[in-house]
Amino acid sequence: MTRPLISVVMSVFNGAPFVSESIQSILHQDLLDLELVIINDGSTDGTADILEFYRGHDSRVRVYHQKNCGLIAALNRGCSLARAPYIARMDADDIAEKFRLKCQLTFLERNERVALLGGAAEFIDGTGRPLFVVRPPLDSDAIRRHLPESNVFLHPTMVFRQDAFFALGGYRNVTHAEDYDLWLRFAERHEMANLSQVILKYRVHSGQISVRKCREQALGASVAQAAARVRSSGRNDPLCVASEVTPELVAKLGITERSLQTELARTYLSTIRNMTAIGEHTLALSELEKLSFTDFALAQTWVVADLRLQAAALYWRKGKRWQSLMSAVQGLCIRPMICGRPLKRFWVGMKDTLSRWRSNRGRSLGFLL
Repeated sequence: MTRPLISVVMSVFNGAPFVSESIQSILHQDLLDLELVIINDGSTDGTADILEFYRGHDSRVRVYHQKNCGLIAALNRGCSLARAPYIARMDADDIAEKFRLKCQLTFLERNERVALLGGAAEFIDGTGRPLFVVRPPLDSDAIRRHLPESNVFLHPTMVFRQDAFFALGGYRNVTHAEDYDLWLRFAERHEMANLSQVILKYRVHSGQISVRKCREQALGASVAQAAARVRSSGRNDPLCVASEVTPELVAKLGITERSLQTELARTYLSTIRNMTAIGEHTLALSELEKLSFTDFALAQTWVVADLRLQAAALYWRKGKRWQSLMSAVQGLCIRPMICGRPLKRFWVGMKDTLSRWRSNRGRSLGFLL
């Protein structure tokens, strides 16, 4: 069997509503020499029949069914089955732009030192309606400045070199932050990049949003960051021998309550904003009202203030003016400098307008001369 240029690895669990569109976006790529490795992780909703249909109609589709083992085990299995020198990630509810894989493969072949490559993505809702575009930092230097504090890669946009992936040990058992942990390890050995082009439509929908996962995701991110700090100090990484994240491991990594609370607040804020973006205002407000802000007493003030302002906006939308005012005041009391945000946006807009005016005036003068 001929080795393909690139292997696309997808794990799916109960993905029937969107998986067909996701698969088609890969099979219709400008780059034809590919394989799509799909791990059906114990789906119970008819996903298996959909996958079998595509396997029967396109020889590039390879499907493996297994009992539910979780995303990390499924991804490691999928990557171990990949036959190409490059592995691309894809989620079962997203849509790849037609030029995605060709564009990424061309970049990697021209930049041999880059082992990890992502790109920009347009966020869409469950119906495919555009929401906003996320553009991560582009070059290794910029990525390395931001990566220790936050995940600047979008997992389903990623392509990595197969040999580098296995040399790093693949995905590790850092629940809901397995990708972030992997990128931090890539950063220690390899060059990285993001494409400026939007190469993926990243779907946000109520079926994927679970605030119950926020605490696990925040803990996973904090553990990944702490493990990276341990490695940078020359000490052995406890995650190399740990089978799961335990309170003892958290203590061993020296994760402070302040950093954990800050990461938790940031995770909640991101989730609430995504709910709001797709129009789930009632759900977003309901989840916000369940929060005990005493859980964030030690968190950085900017993120707690932003949570208060997010609550104020949602209360206002629901016609709860008094609650909206109180939340806004609480946010301002926590971080008074946020009053300057409207002025900052106005000033940035004025500078852009002035710059365009000067540019147009210069072109007019050049024409006259």
